[in-house]
Amino acid sequence: MSFDVVGLAESLAGEASATNERRLLVLSGERERGYAALESVLDALPVAITATTLVGPDDRLRCEQVTQAHARKLLGTTQAVVALDVHDGLRPNALGTVTGAVDGGGLLVLLTPPLESWSEVQDTFDESLAVPPYSLADVTSRFRDRLVETLYAHRGIAVVDLEAERIEDDGLTRPAPQRTESTPPLEAPADASFPTAVYEACQTADQVDAVGAFESLGAADEGTARAVVLEADRGRGKSSAAGLAAGALAASGEDVLVTAPRWRNAREVFERARERLVALDRLAESASRRLETTTGGCIRFRTPTLLVDDGSLDGADIVIVDEAAALPVRLLESLLAADRIAFATTIHGYEGAGRGFSVRFRDRLAERDHVVEARTLREPIRYAAGDPVEVWAFRALLLDARPPVDPLVADADPGAVEYRRLEHDELLTDEPVLREAFGLLVLAHYRTEPNDLARLLDAPNLEARALVYDGHVVSVALLAREGGLADKTRAEMYEGGRVRGNMLPDVLTSQLRDESAGDPVGIRVVRIATHHAVRSQGLGSHLLERIRTEFAENVDWLGTSFGATARLLSFWRENGYRTVHVSTTRNDASGEYSALMLAPTSEAGWALCDRHTTWFARRFPSVCADTLRDLEPDVARLALRSVPPESAPPVELSDHEWRVVAGAAYGPGLFDVDPRPFRQLAVRYFLDDPDAVDLSAREERLLVLRALQGRDWASVAEGLEYHSTGQCMRAIGEAFCPLIDHYGTGTALEARDRFRG
Repeated sequence: MSFDVVGLAESLAGEASATNERRLLVLSGERERGYAALESVLDALPVAITATTLVGPDDRLRCEQVTQAHARKLLGTTQAVVALDVHDGLRPNALGTVTGAVDGGGLLVLLTPPLESWSEVQDTFDESLAVPPYSLADVTSRFRDRLVETLYAHRGIAVVDLEAERIEDDGLTRPAPQRTESTPPLEAPADASFPTAVYEACQTADQVDAVGAFESLGAADEGTARAVVLEADRGRGKSSAAGLAAGALAASGEDVLVTAPRWRNAREVFERARERLVALDRLAESASRRLETTTGGCIRFRTPTLLVDDGSLDGADIVIVDEAAALPVRLLESLLAADRIAFATTIHGYEGAGRGFSVRFRDRLAERDHVVEARTLREPIRYAAGDPVEVWAFRALLLDARPPVDPLVADADPGAVEYRRLEHDELLTDEPVLREAFGLLVLAHYRTEPNDLARLLDAPNLEARALVYDGHVVSVALLAREGGLADKTRAEMYEGGRVRGNMLPDVLTSQLRDESAGDPVGIRVVRIATHHAVRSQGLGSHLLERIRTEFAENVDWLGTSFGATARLLSFWRENGYRTVHVSTTRNDASGEYSALMLAPTSEAGWALCDRHTTWFARRFPSVCADTLRDLEPDVARLALRSVPPESAPPVELSDHEWRVVAGAAYGPGLFDVDPRPFRQLAVRYFLDDPDAVDLSAREERLLVLRALQGRDWASVAEGLEYHSTGQCMRAIGEAFCPLIDHYGTGTALEARDRFRG
């Protein structure tokens, strides 16, 4: 095979164009040789420099350049050629993002070290996996080994060895698939209210169906809250469908507000909308981020945060959210204040933003009053079905990983499963197990992303454990070894230095000022997921128990951190984990406050846990009245319930304070005169044996909202559905009656008995 890189690239580009597919060109060798070859290729291809993007550390070409760390900027955009320089390191998230940014007929170019020795190169991503006490030498190269294997195994991928001046695989698919041109014209639905010209612009039946779903957002059914959800892999035309619908809605006079993580992500929506408004002769004025129609409608862009903060959400008739999965769940929830709203999102994680939308937000949406129209776009638009680069990317990054189908695991229960250690080498060689385990993590957790695949295979501090039924993974846990840090490292952490990979010791040391917290060794449960077909069968708890049994003699603690919800706090509490901290800021991805919990397994672990549960119990009431005033009451009460009673601070009320509390509970006194003693008593109640005093869930929420968080009476009464603030005020007095009966001193009981008559 002759060595003609330019000729090879021209052949690849020609075949890609003829088939409306994409091709991948790997330029393997020394970096300068790679760039020289790339420049020759770009000079020869009939591609405008504006249609080319370099993703790499340096601005070496005349085209657009972004770093891998900022590859997310390419979301919602397409280019004819995208080159990815991975000589300094490869971020799997970036690889997925740039792959999705290549248009049909285009080329993805990888500039790599020599493939045969790539596994020997330790790069910047490897450095991020070398968490203390491990070193860079402990990081393996299984992910890159697997990636190289996929490059050689998949069609449509050309591999060039620049050092040996040899084309190892030309990537041509001979004979090339024939591009289909004779597709029948698409028609509007028989009962369509959007103009026919809108549907004529659709390119697939999927897109026609998706645009039709937006008709439900029209003004015909005033008073009914409605939502449209479009989910699709990259290249299926979800943004185009949203743009066509936006144009139709604006043409009918609606004020359509479009939002996305960045303006660049929403550009496709505006381009398609502008085209339709011109075709309909309804475009009155056009600016980059605002379109006015002759019917008084408009399409305008606002960033999500501004949309919520500046009140513009209230002024819009319809809101369209593009790339919704890249937004925090809590921000998405705020957008549900709109009565008519649409969400369009990518479902296989190119954006590296995880699956907060599918995993958590869809549940929140189901709880609201919106009537939901959901559509999934499967037919590709930007490139042909079966595009080899997409097939390769899905396998290389496990973007389409799935747990086993339901019937295979339907009979799994704790007595029928096998506990297995998923060795790194086993995961590399056993593709079905890897796909099932990773598929469970992807579907069950909003933060799982392509980077996690590399961490699972190569990070020295990570291990995986699973429950297997009849050879299939039904529950999996990703575990991180933390702690055991040297004195110097702990001091660095205490003084504000960042120490990678030791999340729990880091928080306990740097935020909670416990310099010795990094000394005990622990296992943090980073992720745990159970197959949806066998949830509520005790498998998650069984897996945690087996993990405890395996590690108890070799570590000091087991721990976890997660976006705190009432359900998750209950699950971890039931499995013996105790709350040691609730973060004071919300997680960017989940929109929730994070809870940190420990389950001690040694004397050192008990000492660590005891002092932190005690400190947490003492500070939490003050934090509740400050930075955690908006914490959900069920999360607050369960966070306290997960602290052992022996960590409870003593109730130290003066005789006068007891009379204030008893007077408000049994007599004419007022809570508002002095909330402090009420707060102390409420904390003691939540930390004590739950059987000691019997309060309803509503009464417990009342204690959190008013006694701990100090929210105003009107909002508390409305949130808990009391008929009036007066009824709410009487209710809190009644809630404190059994607390006085149980905890009250002689003074308190004397005051009580006086009002009892």
